[in-house]
Amino acid sequence: MPHEPATIPFTYPDVGATTGDFPKGYHHFRMRRRIGSGRPMFNHAASQVLEYEMQRGTGIFVAADTPTAEPGTEITIRLGGVGPFGITAPARVVYILDEPNQRGFAYGTLPGHPLIGEELFAVEYDPTDESVYGIIAAFSRPGAWYVRAGGPAVRLMQRWFAWRYIMTVRSCDRAAKRKPKPEQGTTAH
Repeated sequence: MPHEPATIPFTYPDVGATTGDFPKGYHHFRMRRRIGSGRPMFNHAASQVLEYEMQRGTGIFVAADTPTAEPGTEITIRLGGVGPFGITAPARVVYILDEPNQRGFAYGTLPGHPLIGEELFAVEYDPTDESVYGIIAAFSRPGAWYVRAGGPAVRLMQRWFAWRYIMTVRSCDRAAKRKPKPEQGTTAH
């Protein structure tokens, strides 16, 4: 089923800017951490990123319009709280990163998100030494009074979530390696 065109506008004008130089007027954030090595690990981690496992693994994923990220997919995450007291944060996938050595997606904030800006979730393969890296990059500014009031604590929380996102993908890969392989059928002669 084709995805319906987006009708709700993003909360910022710099849509797609995580592909290059970040725009002025925002807090800029980048984290790149080695999570393993080898092309199979990269491929598995890329699948995990595109299936929202970074968000699921941190416990904040609520829903997405599609089972894997694609441009126009609306995503809802929920931060903290119990019942009606959490913070719901709607976003929409802006683009998919699908290069031989980089895969992932970026989403931009929609009305109701406590931040204004864009965030990239990706993995990168370095063919020189076969290292695989998790990457989180974002530009944002407060979109709600409580984010403005949180100041530096909000930026620390953003770093903590970025680290958790990357470790989640790393953990998913390690868990996949531990799964026993299905036994091959035997035939009697």
